[in-house]
Amino acid sequence: MSKQEFKGSVVLNPVPVVLITSKNKEGKENVFTVAWTGTICTKPPMLSISIRPERLSYEYIKETLEFTVNLPSSHQVRETDFCGVRSGKDTDKIKEMGFTMKKGTHIDVPYIKECPINIECKVKSIIPLGTHDLFLAEVVGSHINSDLLDEKGKIHFEWANLVNYCHGEYFPMSKKPIGQFGFSVAKNSELIEKYKHIKTFNEYKSDDNKTILPKKKKKKKY
Repeated sequence: MSKQEFKGSVVLNPVPVVLITSKNKEGKENVFTVAWTGTICTKPPMLSISIRPERLSYEYIKETLEFTVNLPSSHQVRETDFCGVRSGKDTDKIKEMGFTMKKGTHIDVPYIKECPINIECKVKSIIPLGTHDLFLAEVVGSHINSDLLDEKGKIHFEWANLVNYCHGEYFPMSKKPIGQFGFSVAKNSELIEKYKHIKTFNEYKSDDNKTILPKKKKKKKY
């Protein structure tokens, strides 16, 4: 397979689909989508979001230095898309989409009850980059639907039916893992057995290059 230089935008895909809720000092609330977001630190727990200055929530978040990240399920794709293409300057998106807003535990910004996962954040710094400003924020609280936790307290994100965004389209998160951290060097027999069907890249290449010969037809006896 040959390579060619791609001169488009950033091709780091897919990215998580998120709904950001914000609130200004007058109490006005808004919700919008952010494509550029991610975890940036474990201790303290921090994440980042990049926002265009012309977005309404840019003003709200810069004013209060607080926001909430809400992870929607695949059943909320239509609502999510609406919140990304409509502006809060002329549309009450929260009312239009029928979202139930719950008061935050650690910040004054509410979160969306219908979303299975909610993350409360406080902005620590803002870095102007160009088309977007980068907001670095500390995670101060999280809310998770109880049915996403197993009997051992482990969270199963695949049970939440989360969504990925890739080059303008939404894709559901797969419920079936193709591996887990450390499985490639595992010595645990149970883990080895679980993922023994997962091949290396070279093995896949080898399979693709194999010529499948047609089966010889048996001669009919008359």
